[in-house]
Amino acid sequence: MHNKNSPATFWVFEFIFRVLPHLVLFAVLIWLWELAVGTGFITSIIIPRPSKIGGAIVELYITEGTIYRHFFITLTEAVVGFLIGATIAISLAVSSSLSETFKRYVIPYAIVLNVTPGIALTPVIIAWFGYGMGSKIALAAIISFFPIFVNTLTGLVQVDEDREELFQSLGATNYQVFRKFRVPAALPLMFAGLKIGLTTALIGAVVAEFAQATDGVGVLMSRFSFQLNMAASLATLMSMTTIGLILFYTMEFLDDRIVFWRRENRRAAASRARARAWKNQL
Repeated sequence: MHNKNSPATFWVFEFIFRVLPHLVLFAVLIWLWELAVGTGFITSIIIPRPSKIGGAIVELYITEGTIYRHFFITLTEAVVGFLIGATIAISLAVSSSLSETFKRYVIPYAIVLNVTPGIALTPVIIAWFGYGMGSKIALAAIISFFPIFVNTLTGLVQVDEDREELFQSLGATNYQVFRKFRVPAALPLMFAGLKIGLTTALIGAVVAEFAQATDGVGVLMSRFSFQLNMAASLATLMSMTTIGLILFYTMEFLDDRIVFWRRENRRAAASRARARAWKNQL
């Protein structure tokens, strides 16, 4: 017989009570928006009705399906650019944490790269890498580099000296101290930088598409804006938001699984899994 007070039922009710106020608020805002445009309080050319935007979404995704190719092109540019930028950033951060001399020479160039506006780099990047995906990937990598580099380096450098001395007193080598102590201690900050870098990589890809491209969500949005088709333009903007949410929550999922000790439920689950594995070996 099903127990109404089971943990699953409690979780469902808790989820409903947590989400319901947000859904009600969202519905009220959409209704007020529709009413304001319908009564002429807001000009429909500037801000179209939500129902028009919904129709444009149906057209983009179902009726014509034109969004998918542009969606995956922009997603590919952002992800590949992020992977390149993250690889370079983490490599330089690790090298800088191990060598004070190397860090002294790398930091100034990283700061110069960060303070240079990404939009200003766009024409140069396009001239170097052409009008294809290469320039979008390059700009995404450049823009995503700095937050990953700084956060990773900060996490590797700022360590608990007492705990490090404890590792060394137990006979751990420098490599073991770095791999088993300094890297795990740096992971929370590193993932914070990765989340920022992943979303800024999307910004870099879209900015490059606005400047010069033939495919991508940024190009599609520019076309609709020039046609004054604001409903389709805002529907495309929502697609950009969807890409950003996919990227952010993918990194959030990896953060939850890898840096599990920061969350009580994940730490307990990992402890139970290791206990079961240990018993199976006996």
